[in-house]
Amino acid sequence: MYRPKVSIVILNWNGRRYLEQFLPGVMHTTYVNKEVVVIDNASTDDSVEFLREQYPAVKIVLLTKNYGFAKGYNEGLKEVGGDYYVLLNSDVEVEAGWVEPVISLMESDKSIGACQPKLRQYQHRELFEYAGAAGGWLDYLGYPFARGRIFDTCEKDEGQYDDAAPVFWASGAAMFVRAELYHRLGGFDEFFFAHQEEIDLCWRMQLAGFQVYVCPQSVVYHVGGGTLPKGNSRKVFLNFRNNLVMMAKNLPAGQAIIKIAYRFWLDAVSAFKSLAAGEVTYFVAVVKAHVAFLYWLFVHPKMERKGLDKRKKLKGYLHKSVVWSYFVRGKKTFEKIVATKC
Repeated sequence: MYRPKVSIVILNWNGRRYLEQFLPGVMHTTYVNKEVVVIDNASTDDSVEFLREQYPAVKIVLLTKNYGFAKGYNEGLKEVGGDYYVLLNSDVEVEAGWVEPVISLMESDKSIGACQPKLRQYQHRELFEYAGAAGGWLDYLGYPFARGRIFDTCEKDEGQYDDAAPVFWASGAAMFVRAELYHRLGGFDEFFFAHQEEIDLCWRMQLAGFQVYVCPQSVVYHVGGGTLPKGNSRKVFLNFRNNLVMMAKNLPAGQAIIKIAYRFWLDAVSAFKSLAAGEVTYFVAVVKAHVAFLYWLFVHPKMERKGLDKRKKLKGYLHKSVVWSYFVRGKKTFEKIVATKC
């Protein structure tokens, strides 16, 4: 029986403790035709020495500097073969048979370009994990959420999202992607550096005529960073900037102008509210994000885009505001928000 080659690829930067903790589980993956690869983003700890001594079977791709998540993967994957890439965070615990259900699903439908397993929290294993849960969605103003996770609310996994289903985006914490398609679409947008680059890639996949899926029959456990701390100005900056860039890139021009203008206003409300609460770093990060977005819009060279149809109907797309549903109407779960008409 034919089994496509699967390359499980971990991007590492000073992550010796996570490699030591979670790599043994990855190595015990039961899928036969696989390789395990670590792309090292110029770590300054002893990650590489540890791998060479303890895991000689692991292929190591050494990068000359810390390129971040997006370019780090783009550069490293140039040295990796395989029919499928599994982009796996170093802080993810996997079960032995986690690969087979996803590959079986993707092999059964060649239109599926990317897929994620179900993500649960490592510390609270009955809860969905923030960065992907049971498959990512996007609302009409560009706010990402997921089946099982709306803003700060992570639901308990009671089997309510156990169907394999099309979604808008697959989590970059554990993303299965067809290798040829990844390269055909240019991989991650390197301007993003980190944060929301996987949503942008999945959006482009849908515009190119492919589907994005979640396969809950595969379960992984992610340590993650939880909700985004407002005090971390770098993360705030990247999330606000990248979200605006993503919308400008992928929406039809008329929609992009209207929705981005509205988002500027909403961002400003959030920023001034934080400033009034004494959170100056958050306010400054949002202002810098808007300036950086305008730089991207008018100065920075854009990714080449071929074969993408912005008029395509998108799966996992909410034609209303998740912000309004969650904060104003008090709908705290995915099922309640999606089922509500307005």
